[in-house]
Amino acid sequence: MSPAAARRLEGDWYPGAIPANVSLDETAYVQTSFSFHLYRSAEPEGVRIGRGAAVYLGTMFDVGRQGRVAIGAFTLVNGARIVCDAAIEIGDCCLISWNVVLMDTYRLPRDVVKRRRALQRVPRLDPRRAETGVPGRPIRIGPNVWIGFDACVLPGVTIGAGSIVGARSVVSADVPPGTVVAGNPARVIRALEEGQAPWRE
Repeated sequence: MSPAAARRLEGDWYPGAIPANVSLDETAYVQTSFSFHLYRSAEPEGVRIGRGAAVYLGTMFDVGRQGRVAIGAFTLVNGARIVCDAAIEIGDCCLISWNVVLMDTYRLPRDVVKRRRALQRVPRLDPRRAETGVPGRPIRIGPNVWIGFDACVLPGVTIGAGSIVGARSVVSADVPPGTVVAGNPARVIRALEEGQAPWRE
């Protein structure tokens, strides 16, 4: 059996395989290798999926050549878009709901002239190989975090342990541990009591 064949998922509808530089714990679950359709990390370990973690249909690892993603133990990722050119770390026991976007890079320059030039090249680019040179800023999500559906976490954000991000929120600044945030931009709505969230674990 070839190395690629050995990394195919049993019962996968997509005729792909888990890339060689993806570390997948033997107890973890990935529903389809299509989640790696836009994956192009050249790092020794581009993605690490921990013990008992689950990655469901609709999740897309859009990871650039220098990108690294780590998903902690018993974390559930249900149809998220993970755009990573630097690093995205998701802690243990997190819940990442459907249509969540985690993006550590904007991939286009803020300068309007440079952005226009980049956009003029788009029709000739293969999105699986496109590199823009815009640096990423790592995202860190602590353990026991719940991110509601359609939320967007922007570059450079740290979300503290035990926090909850409300549905359709845009998180542009760090979230303190043990808090509920919501809105655009996301703001602290209230603090969770210790019994409501084991955020010190």
